[in-house]
Amino acid sequence: MKAAQLDHYGGKDAIKFTVDAPKPKAKPGEVLVEVHAAGVNPFDVKVREGMVRQMAELSFPATLGGDFAGTIAETGEGFTQGQPVYGQANALSGQGSYAEFTPVKATQLATKPKNVDFTIAAALPLVSASAYQALVDHMQLQKGQKILIHGGAGGIGSLAVQLAKHIGAYVAATATAEDTDFVQNLGADEVIDYKTQDFSDILKNYDAVFDTIGGETNTKSYKVLKPGGALVSMVDQSDEGLVRKHQVRYTAQFTRVTPERLHAITELVDNGTLEPIVDKTFPLEEAAEALEYQKTGAPKGKVVIQVK
Repeated sequence: MKAAQLDHYGGKDAIKFTVDAPKPKAKPGEVLVEVHAAGVNPFDVKVREGMVRQMAELSFPATLGGDFAGTIAETGEGFTQGQPVYGQANALSGQGSYAEFTPVKATQLATKPKNVDFTIAAALPLVSASAYQALVDHMQLQKGQKILIHGGAGGIGSLAVQLAKHIGAYVAATATAEDTDFVQNLGADEVIDYKTQDFSDILKNYDAVFDTIGGETNTKSYKVLKPGGALVSMVDQSDEGLVRKHQVRYTAQFTRVTPERLHAITELVDNGTLEPIVDKTFPLEEAAEALEYQKTGAPKGKVVIQVK
């Protein structure tokens, strides 16, 4: 089968396209999916560069990729052959979604939204689950509350802005000046140009902050919150001294793509509440270029690899 595989840890040249990768088999608890499109995530770049080797040491060649949309190739685990699905394959298994077929745990996929094609659906799983888990499950964001979303133009941020507006919150977001109109069109009430403005001097008494950036951005975010406010970070662990000083609730989020979250996202997509943004697509043969664009191109929304 066709696949984009890693043959060593490194840069763009570490990814090779092949037409004779062995077709994987589904294990108990898994289903085999015929992949139509695969979403590209920053995590995939980290895997390529060997930055997550403490989580799993790959055996080369290893097929990359987590996010996917496709059809069930073989009936099993409550799914029927040909059923359109989307979800997350194991990006650290060596049998990821940058291929014509990928084995997926039945607990990490769901029926694809009806109102979008496979390309759009492949852009959803990790970023949409991240936004939903943060805003709904951890923050329990409510109508009338104020939230700051960092990286409002990115894959996660662009969906988080839309979800927060749907909930009825007042939304501030950080972005570049070039992306201001884009983020405002997503629904943000206020956009802070992080290159020329210090958000921590401008925003005060917020109920929640969603951090997708980390580092100094994370540290300054404590100042934005009111006592009892919630800070959820996709990047950094808490600073217990700052947590106590500012009296905030802190969650270091590890996203879990579950059927329940995917079902909730499907409903929001099909009723028009959430509109996934695809910045650019690449054919499977150009998966190396797709990851490089994800790393250096500052995409608005998501990058997707067309497999079929």
